[in-house]
Amino acid sequence: MAKALLRVLDRLEEWFIAALIAGATLIIFVAVLHRYALDLSAKFHFDRVYDTLFQINLGWAQELCIYMFVWMAKFGAAYGVRTGVHVGVDVLVNHLPPRGRFTSILVGLLSGALFTAVVGTFGANFVWTLAHTDQSSPDLEVPMWIVYLAIPLGSYLMCFRFLQVAWGFFRTGDLPHHDVSHVEGVDPAAAPDLTLQPQPQGAR
Repeated sequence: MAKALLRVLDRLEEWFIAALIAGATLIIFVAVLHRYALDLSAKFHFDRVYDTLFQINLGWAQELCIYMFVWMAKFGAAYGVRTGVHVGVDVLVNHLPPRGRFTSILVGLLSGALFTAVVGTFGANFVWTLAHTDQSSPDLEVPMWIVYLAIPLGSYLMCFRFLQVAWGFFRTGDLPHHDVSHVEGVDPAAAPDLTLQPQPQGAR
């Protein structure tokens, strides 16, 4: 049951991040295209086209994309902990004896969980205070507590991922590792061998 719930959480996390990336990219593309078309219609005196485009207000697009990237960064950080894509300097740790390496990695993971839990708690208190005000965003005019909700949600999810990785490392001694040469959906056994082969002498 727990494994099934974790798989559901993993898929929701991935789909949420992917949706934010796709949505922000589409909004930016439409906003830039609209601005470019508006400039061209004014330059070549296409008055009717200019009037039509001028009535379309996309002033909110930049603000929305900023908020989407903030949410993407918070949840993407939690995804990075789960998959092991965060950059880490482990030169000193790898030169420690096995028991020292095990202890230092576990302490580092638990420290990450503590830090993100503290950030999430302060963020939750801030959101709670902000929710009792009338503060809203300039363009979208949405309550700002909704925007800042990314801080506690993303931080608590990241804290959970740190604890998840720490528990797995405590049980098995393995950490999540991201293979930069791996492409999702491609079978490594079926991939062509692109390594350079030595040619016989005299071959051109």
